[in-house]
Amino acid sequence: MPSNNQVIENLLEQNDELENYFRNTIIPQLFIDAHFILRKFTPPAMKQFNLAPNDVGRSIHDIHDNFRFPSLIENIQAVIDSNEVLEKEIQTSDMRWYQMNIIPYIKQHDNRPNGVIITFVEITFRIRDLKEQEKLISDHEILLDTLSHDIKNPLAVLVMAIDQFKNVSPEDEQAFKSLLKIVDSALTKMNKIINELTEVRKEEHKYKAVEEILNFEHILEDVCLTLKETIIESGVIIKSEINVSEILFSRRKLRSIVYNLINNAIKFRSPKRPSKIFVTTSRTEDFIIISVRDNGIGIDETKLESIFSKYYRLENSIEGSGIGLYLIKEIVKSAGGNIAVESKIDVGTDFKVYLKV
Repeated sequence: MPSNNQVIENLLEQNDELENYFRNTIIPQLFIDAHFILRKFTPPAMKQFNLAPNDVGRSIHDIHDNFRFPSLIENIQAVIDSNEVLEKEIQTSDMRWYQMNIIPYIKQHDNRPNGVIITFVEITFRIRDLKEQEKLISDHEILLDTLSHDIKNPLAVLVMAIDQFKNVSPEDEQAFKSLLKIVDSALTKMNKIINELTEVRKEEHKYKAVEEILNFEHILEDVCLTLKETIIESGVIIKSEINVSEILFSRRKLRSIVYNLINNAIKFRSPKRPSKIFVTTSRTEDFIIISVRDNGIGIDETKLESIFSKYYRLENSIEGSGIGLYLIKEIVKSAGGNIAVESKIDVGTDFKVYLKV
């Protein structure tokens, strides 16, 4: 049986090892007893949470504000009561993220917790990376959905033209040339969309749309040229009042917003009157507002929230995949903006897109 001197010597040696560990660890750690008294902390904890040597022996209730995490005391109590480890990702008031582990400190003779050891591992950069990955994935999905949506219109024109070819006599040179021109135009548009996708993939940040100062009149003109055949066929009249011309945004995304809103206004025109679409831009202190107002069939007010859901289609919709408004909402939301809609059955609809200044 070891002598008292040997026991004391062993305890001193173990204490030295513990002190050496606490001095050299790079992780902020706290040792808090069952009475919520701070018994020990590592130097990184001193630096990270503004602790001083004279804080040892103080109640954690008196210094819990140092940790900038409001439910710390409740979490400690929960671990003492349950005798189970608590793992939690927390954000402190200085906007840093930590993986916090609260481990019960067990007394060997009665297997009861005599306090807790708390470790903090900073994961701020990991959280930022995860958020950036989520944004990239979201942008990727938006890009692919936009591609499938944008390519649908020229593809439908192409299919229609090829179908007409079946009924055209080889001797009818004029009809043949007209259909060939339509096919060529549709293929050119699809090729342009595919090339845009290829160019985006070549960028250093894949799928990230580059913002630039855009002239809204040019965007509107580009959309109207893309929808030229549909506009002529429907007889719709498009008027505009541009009070804000320059907009800082992604060219492709702004074009997609305007394209989808005008295309929808044409699709849901009323057979009872000549179709008119009025496009305006204006500005408040915080937002640039793009409004696309029509005099079409209108939308039931009970459906105004549902229309922004992915793949949602109105009962009277005869074409469309149901992702146009979903795309707009995702694009605008990811840029810190918003989209609102007002509509009355058989009167018309007004979509307002709010782009953050």
